[in-house]
Amino acid sequence: MPDDCDEHDPDDLVGHLPVLPAEVIELLDPKPGQLLLDCTAGRGGHGALLIPLLGPGGRYIGLDMDPGNVAYSQERLGPIAEASGVELEIVHANFREAKWVLERRGIAGVDGVLADLGFASNQVDDPARGLSFREDGPLDMRMDTGSTITAERLVNTLPEGELADLIYEFGEERLSRRIARKIVEQRQREPITTTSGLAALVRRAYPRPPRSSAPARSKGSGKSRGRGKRIDPATRTFMALRIAVNDELGALDGLLADLPGLLKPGQLNAGGRAAIISFHSLEDRRVKRAFIGLGQGEGFTVLTRKPMTASEDEARQNPRSRSAKMRGIQRTG
Repeated sequence: MPDDCDEHDPDDLVGHLPVLPAEVIELLDPKPGQLLLDCTAGRGGHGALLIPLLGPGGRYIGLDMDPGNVAYSQERLGPIAEASGVELEIVHANFREAKWVLERRGIAGVDGVLADLGFASNQVDDPARGLSFREDGPLDMRMDTGSTITAERLVNTLPEGELADLIYEFGEERLSRRIARKIVEQRQREPITTTSGLAALVRRAYPRPPRSSAPARSKGSGKSRGRGKRIDPATRTFMALRIAVNDELGALDGLLADLPGLLKPGQLNAGGRAAIISFHSLEDRRVKRAFIGLGQGEGFTVLTRKPMTASEDEARQNPRSRSAKMRGIQRTG
């Protein structure tokens, strides 16, 4: 998720602003000579900010499960790392493999871990990826294009009950059973293969909203964002399928389980730091519980009593940041 301040085509960078940039630097507090593991290198947005702060003599290892983003961030961050005197390596790997990646390189612990759990805008904006229903595309939704599980496979093969449970658990969709029933009825006639086809199907499962004789008016000062606006009925179902296709929550659970061992132990109570940015409640609840659990024991300090969120200025410039929540923890012993 890069910013737009390098030599790449500006059109290729629109929408790739890194979220919470100042807060990430504040929380991780990178210093020259340190080793930082970016579990979600994406399009290099955070890396472009952090790498100069690690030089000279530092090291930056980035992970990403999208081969296209691996190549892009390697090309983008290479000149920045060279100019800063920082060793750079971008690895094609899921962040659930972070422990294995470090062990393969003989690294016992790192000074900083960053994980931005969102996905790069180039992915959601590409109709061929099938992550959005704004434009028609195949029902794919894979972050790692080498994976064999697609959204099309799930909606056309899962039993109705399993499909309903998936949509309810990962999308928190109250009409999950009605939606699953509609999907099964449709696939018995013909397979569901496109994003627009699935979105239209989900919308038909929703009851029509009551007609209003007057336009909706927001109460109060009018400063609240999006009050009274309805999200598209297909949004939760698409989110649920994307989470299932990429096993996003399973990967996060794996990262959280390994995180204590990834961080360097504290020296004078100043050990490795970790910052995790989440974008919906299913992720944030997991991060919060894990950090509270670590903080209640010995050897770890929670750095964020409440999650850090975007400022009003950032939210205006980068609407995607509005839902971002960042929590941090430090190993102290």
